[in-house]
Amino acid sequence: MRGFIIIIFLSFSFGTFSQELPPIQNYGPIDYGSGNQNWSVSQSDDKHIYVANNNGLLEFNGTNWKLYPSPNGTYLRSVKVIGSRIYTGSYMEFGFWKEDEFGNLKYYSISTKLQIPLIEDEHFWNISEFKDWVLFQSLDRIYIYNTVDESFKMLEAKTTRAEILEVGNRVYFQKINEGIFTIENGKPVLVSDDIVLKSDIVVGAFSIRESTLLVTEQGEFYFLDKNGLQRWNISADNELALIKVYSSIKLKDGSFVLGTISNGIYHIDENGNIIARINQEKGLNNNTVLSLFEDVDRNLWLGLDNGISVINLNSPFKEYIDQVGRIGVVYTSKLFNGFRYLGTNQGLFVKRENEESNYKLVKNTEGQVWVLKQIGEELFCGHNSGTFVINEDVADQISELPGTWDVKQIQSNKNLLLQGNYKGLSVLERTDGRWRFRNKIEGFNSSSRFFEFVDNHRILVNHEYIGIFDIEIDNEFKKALNIKKELSKGTGSSLVKFNGEIIYTTVNGVFKFDNKRQNFISDTLLTANFFNTDDNIIGVLTPNESTGKLWGFTDNNIIYATPGQFNSDLVANRIPIPKSFRNSMGVFGFESITHLKDELYLIGISNGYVTLNLNKLKKHEYHISINSVSKEFYDADKIAVKINGYNEFKYSENNLNFDFSVPEFDKFTEVSYQYQLDGIYDEWSNWSTLPQVSFKNLPYGNYTFRVRAKAGNTLTNNTASFKFVIARPWYLSNLAILGYFIALVLITALIHKLYKRHYKKQQDLLMKESRKRLKRKKLKAQKEIVQIKNEKLQSEIDSKNRELAVSTMSLIKKNEFLNTIKQQLKENNDNPKIKSVIRTIDRNINNADDWRLFEEAFNNADKDFLKKVKILHTELTPNDLRLCAYLRLNLSSKEIAPLLNISSRSVEVKRYRLRKKMALPHGNNLTDYILNL
Repeated sequence: MRGFIIIIFLSFSFGTFSQELPPIQNYGPIDYGSGNQNWSVSQSDDKHIYVANNNGLLEFNGTNWKLYPSPNGTYLRSVKVIGSRIYTGSYMEFGFWKEDEFGNLKYYSISTKLQIPLIEDEHFWNISEFKDWVLFQSLDRIYIYNTVDESFKMLEAKTTRAEILEVGNRVYFQKINEGIFTIENGKPVLVSDDIVLKSDIVVGAFSIRESTLLVTEQGEFYFLDKNGLQRWNISADNELALIKVYSSIKLKDGSFVLGTISNGIYHIDENGNIIARINQEKGLNNNTVLSLFEDVDRNLWLGLDNGISVINLNSPFKEYIDQVGRIGVVYTSKLFNGFRYLGTNQGLFVKRENEESNYKLVKNTEGQVWVLKQIGEELFCGHNSGTFVINEDVADQISELPGTWDVKQIQSNKNLLLQGNYKGLSVLERTDGRWRFRNKIEGFNSSSRFFEFVDNHRILVNHEYIGIFDIEIDNEFKKALNIKKELSKGTGSSLVKFNGEIIYTTVNGVFKFDNKRQNFISDTLLTANFFNTDDNIIGVLTPNESTGKLWGFTDNNIIYATPGQFNSDLVANRIPIPKSFRNSMGVFGFESITHLKDELYLIGISNGYVTLNLNKLKKHEYHISINSVSKEFYDADKIAVKINGYNEFKYSENNLNFDFSVPEFDKFTEVSYQYQLDGIYDEWSNWSTLPQVSFKNLPYGNYTFRVRAKAGNTLTNNTASFKFVIARPWYLSNLAILGYFIALVLITALIHKLYKRHYKKQQDLLMKESRKRLKRKKLKAQKEIVQIKNEKLQSEIDSKNRELAVSTMSLIKKNEFLNTIKQQLKENNDNPKIKSVIRTIDRNINNADDWRLFEEAFNNADKDFLKKVKILHTELTPNDLRLCAYLRLNLSSKEIAPLLNISSRSVEVKRYRLRKKMALPHGNNLTDYILNL
């Protein structure tokens, strides 16, 4: 019954007490895309995390998870990174993975090289390294693999929990019902057969105080030395007695972490005191912790029965998360007289500083708390319903005027306090040792969240939307005598006093009140500290006079300004935060950061608070790497390419995707990336949180892809690069260009030949035309010569014709004359002499010699006419030919008659007979016919 009561009590207390915990990040099966259970965790030299999961080997580069299915499709039980190899053990199989030229892991089996068969249903739960040996442990055996000569040794080691315990330069293991053994010369050697070690399962062994410390499944610690086994009694024994330990680890700081089966983890310091208890209720994915691993940056990895959790043990931040929403949004806080107070939208909560108890609501403070202000030795609470004085967990209401924004002491009268309320300013007065509401200042009714004294009776009040009110108050602090108004210099404004100066901040910069000018002037130094082109202040500035720091928040940083080391000029210090954290701080303009003690500060968020320890801020170095490069296609899956060496892609493979990452696992560190592609995008891109980039339709050419990162505000110490070439398209390849050149030469030659032929043809045509022209000229000349000759001949013909005509006329005249004489002589025909003369005349008229002369002359004038007539008309007589000749000369019948010594009528008869001989048609003219021959 007593044990049951203890269990109930502890279970209740574990679930209710408040605890500030390191930041926790959770990854569920949906996040990493694999099975629920995660049996082992390890890390490589490049800080990548490897997890043995139910479905295979998980790789996490800080941004993306990648699953490599187990070699035989079974659960992966163990993983251990040794150098460049990632050793894993599963069901009936063990071996190692190694990165190939594409950045992917490839599996190589070792168990297949064994000379002896594996035991049926053998799982390999544990892998350990010892010098040149790698030990693979199942529940029945330990297989020892020599990485140098690849030889094997095997030890029988039957147990119920496979744990190889490495302590110093020795390796221990447990045999069920036999005790703890070590390995010497490849053989098991019994170290202790204490009854505890025979019956209890040992889940861890560590070196502490020059001794070996063993942890059992029951949560008990034992020192093992030459004197035997001794129990280590610690303050946590009572709580640990109620849990079942499944995994354990000793951290670099000397503390221990125990992973339980149903209670999450217990963090225990080196003296045995519990530092923290973290379970599912407080942020883990699951309460069953199958494996524990501390990475090089002191992040604690938990392989859970359902998911993976990462605890940032070395973070300067710690979180108090109000899982059930009982506290609400934290607007203000204060550490006062050993009590920590939280002012939220649901009331004022309190707990003792060093107690692990839950925050309790201070009675009668339900509602919105705006401010907690220590004045002297008293703590004032500004509330939606008025003002309270707080004493431990008791709230004494001293003012019922609603909406107290702030409370400040009036320097001229220590017994008076000035309040800023929803509707103006009011005064509190101390009488009889107690503060009471005295009066509201008349004449001013604007909301007074921010107000500061210029002097004893002059007050500046900031209204975010209206601007600055400059108010002169009477000596009794009862009435506003004079109010001046200065327009707002921008939204998001605040008014605070820091280092004795009044500072007014808006989205447009920081302004300082100048007492000489009695006006606000721009403070370039503060503006430069809190504003820049990429990261401007969002919200209000918060002064902390006790530490000399002025705080502000941006999307990516918490900024605090402090005086420099060698002068009073303020120097800005930036603490990077993720945007998600900035968004979790609730309403902009109501940011809260409070100094608790030393360098510890509390920041209010929408579901609790976060503490910041400036002493734990450290500089880190970060390294970026290109994880994979792949070719992308519109209609096919990506194809990985080699990430090292020379890479040349076809022109059709000009869509490339680059994946890169910085292995950083801190919850409050956001990684941004910037890249450039020499050859096309020579300028650095804008910062982006996306860990990949794709380039589409790259033109051919030489490229160098470069990427760098910024973790928080720290640039990576390297710039990762990848050189590649996009080949010319086939139509621009060297062979194609050679072909084009040859074709061009051939085309040029062809064109030249064609032009030559064309010009030759043209030349030939020109020559031919020239010859034609010459020929034409020659013909023309010849024609002209012929014409001249013809003209000459015609002239001669004309001359002959004239001669013929003259001759003919002479004959005609002669014959006419003779006929005339003959006719006259016929009148004396009786005279014989006259008859003789008539006969002589007849002879002369018919003289054949005259005809021959005429014929000769006629032939000269009209060559071949008579021949042509003879050929055409062979039956013609000489007399007919003579008539034809006379008709050719176009002589009339009257003119022909004397030549023939006949009458004109006889000529007509002769003409008629000639027509008959020539067979001329009736309608044809004889003379025309003869003239046309």
